[in-house]
Amino acid sequence: MPYREVLIAAGHELALELSDMLLELGALSVDVEDRLAGSAQEQALFAEPDMPAPEQAWTDNLVRALFPDESAADAALLGLLSSGALPDVQGVRQRDVAEQDWVRLTQSQFQPVSIEQRLWIVPSWHEAPPQAREVIRLDPGLAFGTGTHPTTRLCLSWLVRHAPLDGLRVLDYGCGSGILALAAGRLGARDVSAVDIDDAAIQATRANAQANAVDLRRACHVDELPAQRFDIVLANILASPLRILAPLLAARVAPGGRLVLSGILTRQAEEMIQVYAAYARLEPWAEMDGWVCLAAAVDG
Repeated sequence: MPYREVLIAAGHELALELSDMLLELGALSVDVEDRLAGSAQEQALFAEPDMPAPEQAWTDNLVRALFPDESAADAALLGLLSSGALPDVQGVRQRDVAEQDWVRLTQSQFQPVSIEQRLWIVPSWHEAPPQAREVIRLDPGLAFGTGTHPTTRLCLSWLVRHAPLDGLRVLDYGCGSGILALAAGRLGARDVSAVDIDDAAIQATRANAQANAVDLRRACHVDELPAQRFDIVLANILASPLRILAPLLAARVAPGGRLVLSGILTRQAEEMIQVYAAYARLEPWAEMDGWVCLAAAVDG
C-alpha cells in the first residue's frame, strides 16, 4: 500500500512553522528543500571558495511531508487550515509514494553532533568519534529529539554552558527522546524528571536512560508528575503550547531557579516574552537558524 506525500510551497518562516505542525499532525517525516533546485534560480546555502557568503535560508521552499495514507494527509491539511497556519490549499499537491526502507533512510540523515565541544550526541547506529569524551548514545524511536534540530541544540548548549549542574533538580517538560534529561543527568543533576503526553516519547526516554546508565527520578506522563519544584525547567516544544503552559511551567520553577524555553521562532520571541511577563522576565539567550532559546531566573 503506497504512502501519501504532501507538498506545500512556502516562504522560509512559514516552512519552519509548517514542518513542526505537520509532525504534530501525524506526518511520518518532513523535509524542506529549495523549490527552485535544479533550475537557473537555484539558491546555494553554502559558499564556494573565494566567493561571498550566500543567503542563510531559501526564500522559496518546498515542504514535503509523508503520511501513512491519503486520509491522514487530508486530516493534516484540514488541521493546518483550521489553525490558520495555512490560509488555503493553493500551492498544495499530493501524490502516492512507493514503500521504502524508511527506517534506514531516516537514520542516514542523522550524524553525531557536538555540543560546545564537550558533549557528543551519537545516534545508536553510529560509532562515537575518536575525539568524543562525554557521549550520549541516542535512539529516538518514534519521538522527537536527535540533537540535530536547532531548538534541541540550543537547549543542550544552555545546559553545557551552565554546567556543572551538581545537586540540581531538573525537569524536561515535553521530553521526546529524553535527550535534555539525559544531558542534565550527565552534567551532574541529581534529580531529573522527564515528562511528555506521548507514550512513545516516554518509552524512548526510559530506553535511552537505561542505555546510557543515566538514573532518572522519573519518566512519565505529564499528569503523573507529583507536586514538586525544580531548579531548572526545560521546555523544548512549540510556541502555541508554550503560551498555554505559561502558568504551569512557571509554577514548577523553585525560587531562584531557571526557566528555559525553546521551539520558538525568532519572530515569536517578543510575544512569548510578554506572555510570560507575569511569571518571569524572559530574555533571548541564543539564536540559531531562525529559532530562539529564551531563559529567565524565576524569583518564585
